[in-house]
Parts: sequence; structure tokens; C-alpha cells
Amino acid sequence: MKKQIVLGMGLCVAFAFAGCKSSESAYKKAYEQAKQQELTETVATAPVEVAPAAAPVESVRVVKPAEEGVRQEKVTYVSGQNELKDYSVVCGSFSLKANAESLKDYLETQGYTPTIAFNAEAAMYRVIVASYGDRASAAAARDAFKAKYPNRNDFQGSWLLYRL
Repeated sequence: MKKQIVLGMGLCVAFAFAGCKSSESAYKKAYEQAKQQELTETVATAPVEVAPAAAPVESVRVVKPAEEGVRQEKVTYVSGQNELKDYSVVCGSFSLKANAESLKDYLETQGYTPTIAFNAEAAMYRVIVASYGDRASAAAARDAFKAKYPNRNDFQGSWLLYRL
């Protein structure tokens, strides 16, 4: 009889500990909700321009063909001090805004005025060191930035962005 009581109590304890395990799916669901909320906050803060329906078209932006060494992306301004022009030097890309903000803060301590832009299609935050109206100036700035940080492999991967 004592053996049955001990065996029964052992099974009860085993079931009690098996039922207290945390669910991985609950953590994943909370993470997905937070990620979705962050993306909607970013999209909601972007200003929307409304043009009158009867207004004549004054200018049409021509999309240039892809140039060698230049990526074309549609990005929106998130934070920073620089105005985004056609060509930008991108020194970092992050899926989390906090990581992009951290790099932006570091670059500000180095004397730069970086900007963060968001690519909604790729869900990536781009950290932009400088922005220029022409490709040649942007390429020169990219090369100077790489030369200033020869030991930083992450900065050696800097690239040019043509804003659509």
C-alpha cells in the first residue's frame, strides 16, 4: 500500500513540473506583436502629402538605370539632421531601430551628422553618413569615410544609395 501511495505522489509531482514549463510560442507571439507595432509606428509617423486632383503635373521624376556600385531603394526619413538627397553614403543597415540609433549616436561623437532612413520593403533601417545631389560627390565621401576607419570592417562595407 505504501508503494502505491509513493508511486502516486511521484506521478503527481512529475505532472505538476511538466505543466509549469513556459511556452516558446507565447514568447514568439509577443515578439511578433512588438515588431509589428514598431513597424506601424514608423509608417504612421511618416508625413503624407496630398496633392489636389486637378493640379497640373509640373515635373516628372525619371528613375535612372542602376549604376554600378549604387543600390536603388525607396526610403523614408526617420531621424537625424541631414536632408536626404539623391545619393547617400550608407554605413550601416539594421532591422532594429535601436541598433541604428546606437550607431547614429556613435557617429555624432565622431563629428558626423548622420541620418536614419527606413526601407519599408526590406524592413531595414539605413544609417546614412552624408547625402549629396550627385554620384561623384557621394562616391568621394564614401571613399573618405572608409579611409578614415581602415580597421573597422563594418565601415569598410559602406555603400551608395540612390533614393527613389
